[in-house]
Amino acid sequence: MLALTRAVPASLAQCELTHLQRVAIDIGRARAQHERYENALRQLGVSVHRLPETEDLPDSVFVEDAAVVVDELAVLARPGAESRRAEIPSVAQALAPYRALAFVVAPGTLDGGDVLRIGKRLFVGLSARTNAAGIAQLAAFLAPFGYRVAGLAVSGCLHLKSAITAIGTSGAGDDTTVVLNPAWVDGSRFGAQRAIEVAPQEAMAANVLSIGNSVLVNASAPRTAERIAAAGFDVVLVDQSELAKAESGLTCCSLLLA
Repeated sequence: MLALTRAVPASLAQCELTHLQRVAIDIGRARAQHERYENALRQLGVSVHRLPETEDLPDSVFVEDAAVVVDELAVLARPGAESRRAEIPSVAQALAPYRALAFVVAPGTLDGGDVLRIGKRLFVGLSARTNAAGIAQLAAFLAPFGYRVAGLAVSGCLHLKSAITAIGTSGAGDDTTVVLNPAWVDGSRFGAQRAIEVAPQEAMAANVLSIGNSVLVNASAPRTAERIAAAGFDVVLVDQSELAKAESGLTCCSLLLA
């Protein structure tokens, strides 16, 4: 497995925010946390490739939003925040050796953080960053390969994957477990075999990153981590407290290619 990542830019403090108040971000600490995140991926057997640094693009460390990658195709997004659209060319260049490329165009907007894949089904959040035109374009790109795409409204959080992520997925999606915040999303809509609800006091804990049977969980969510471990997964705690101030989650900071 390959993970594309990007360094934390010096301009991160000017990131886009939707649901959080702006607070001071310690850039040095954020960079150290991000390096430990990358090292955690390496320890799980993932090859990490850093994209070129983009110091003038505050949100560029959140590379997941730039594309939706399936086995047959990489769909380059058109972020809902205009300030993020300059991130796309370098991500496209990095993906070109591995996948055929398709591009979402105006009037569509799409953020990768709004896209949850379970087997051959993709659920896409209609959010402040992703619109119906973007979802329709994604569906058209993926339909020839047998993928089904469904949009659903998102409220209370930035992206769909702020509210729900999938772990332990197989190619068929029939052994999928989801981790979710039930206040933000109805888990019954996703057809997962089982659901793990985040601890009530850990609202942001649903965004976890699955690598095989291992699950990266934010260290700020120990009770949710205990629930995931009790379900039979190997939990890896990762401190992302500084990046979380920029509305980040664990999936946000890498773009995975099987």
